[in-house]
Amino acid sequence: SAPMTDLSPVEKIKAASRGLRGTIVESLADPITGALRDDDANLLKLHGSYQQDDRDLREERRVQKLEPLFSFMIRTRLPGGVCTPQQWLALDAIARQYANGSLRLTTRQAFQFHGVIKRELKTTIAAINKTMIDTIAACGDVNRNVMAGILVVESPAHADVQSWAQRLSEHLLPRTRAYHEIWLDGVRLDDTPGAAVEDEPILGRNYLPRKFKCGFAIPPSNDVDVFSQDLGFVAIIEGGVLRGFNVCVGGGLGATHGESATYPRLADVIGFVTPNQLLALAEAVVTTQRDFGDRSNRKHARLKYTIDDRGIEWFIGEVQSRAGFTLQPAKRYQFSSNGDSFGWRSSADGLSHLLLRIPSGRIADRDGAPWLSGLRAIAAIHGGDFRITPNQNLLITGVTAPQRASIDALVREHGLDLYARAQPVRRDALACVALPTCPLAMAEAERYLPALLDLVEQRLAVHNLLDAPLSLRITGCPNGCARPYLAEVALIGKAPGRYNLHLGGDAQGRRLNVLYRENLDEKEILKELDALFARYAAERQQAERFGDYLWRAQHLPLPIAA
Repeated sequence: SAPMTDLSPVEKIKAASRGLRGTIVESLADPITGALRDDDANLLKLHGSYQQDDRDLREERRVQKLEPLFSFMIRTRLPGGVCTPQQWLALDAIARQYANGSLRLTTRQAFQFHGVIKRELKTTIAAINKTMIDTIAACGDVNRNVMAGILVVESPAHADVQSWAQRLSEHLLPRTRAYHEIWLDGVRLDDTPGAAVEDEPILGRNYLPRKFKCGFAIPPSNDVDVFSQDLGFVAIIEGGVLRGFNVCVGGGLGATHGESATYPRLADVIGFVTPNQLLALAEAVVTTQRDFGDRSNRKHARLKYTIDDRGIEWFIGEVQSRAGFTLQPAKRYQFSSNGDSFGWRSSADGLSHLLLRIPSGRIADRDGAPWLSGLRAIAAIHGGDFRITPNQNLLITGVTAPQRASIDALVREHGLDLYARAQPVRRDALACVALPTCPLAMAEAERYLPALLDLVEQRLAVHNLLDAPLSLRITGCPNGCARPYLAEVALIGKAPGRYNLHLGGDAQGRRLNVLYRENLDEKEILKELDALFARYAAERQQAERFGDYLWRAQHLPLPIAA
């Protein structure tokens, strides 16, 4: 561990927090401001919430000598994105009563509530907990929400994968009771000076150096983008039985504009573990990162940098030593897609499953598209589950034959049949929240996506490419929340109305794209894409994806070695 003098400011906040308690209780009780104290706002992330303000109103309020319009985003911990209809109805009510009237499905298969004010923050988190869903460790320097491929509806072996995602999420949770004390009126810890704080055997007293992400992929689908995870597991299912998992380490997509020492990285496959070895292996990876990750520079604190600094062979050796066993050689597997397959499909148990397209994961009641009400009506009659997909869409699972017509009717009535009407690029596009609430955003993303898709579809139509699949992702900054570095076309925010254009990802999540042009406005972006679409239309091979064509035809610069 770094000496105290070398720790980053956030590390010092965690070190002094007494198990993530800080002075959050006192901050919540302060009626003078809509914000928490700065240190408490940092600690709040590990409880599952971010303090934000409406950046659209920031300057107007400054002129009026008012503080920013503070509110809070709350994120759930929901391993594999699974919730019951009863939970859905409860979360819907919370969104209407305490948040901004929308539910947002995230790229980590969780729910986000936006616009919660400080005096209702505790009430809202407590209400979420009453649904048997919590927000512990949904943000901050801990293991975040554990992802799992949505193919878990296909067979008992696939369902086993979801079970392991749940167990891993529980195993890596913080042990502190701070969450229960602050939000659920649990018994308060003795707060006299020098009183003991709970031990954190896995995460450590300072928790992790940076966020940590885990995901389970089920071939042939790589919907979780397993190579973008700090720790990924590729399920090996043979003869209908889950044999174990190939282990991937060191993925991560965050970067900083203009800083070559920061970069996206795909995970390395380092071996295979049986199911009963999984938790020990995961613990060994997490504790290695806990002990060797960079605690002085947060931009260099992710597992990918620990591995690149020390070498993958060193890392494997350290992990095997801590786990107490040697990894077996990785098994063969193949991915065919990292997107979602929309519409109805049936599984061997005779049940049906409907995958709906939810652009940017935002579920609200809008003119002509009352989706929040529509899904509430579906939840009221549905006997199966809901599953949030890693691509911000929604799977209605376990529908019986008699129910199917009723759900179809509700889908059509509420305009939820976008999946049946949209072109491929619109079905698969991803966007982060960005403005007005994300403090890191440099440009628009979610709010700009509909207009951008209109323009891109116009260019595709000119070249008779509307039916061609194309993955497009847009983010307001280079932090990578919508996994832009894996897309065939990505716009990464640089400044208001300006983006870096990245091109050349693939359809399996196995290849990073590269920076093609920098700091473009909308007109320049469309000009660049139009020229490439024309070449692609004329020169593509049968069933060749756009990203694959760009590399084959040598339109892209070779990536710069990190």
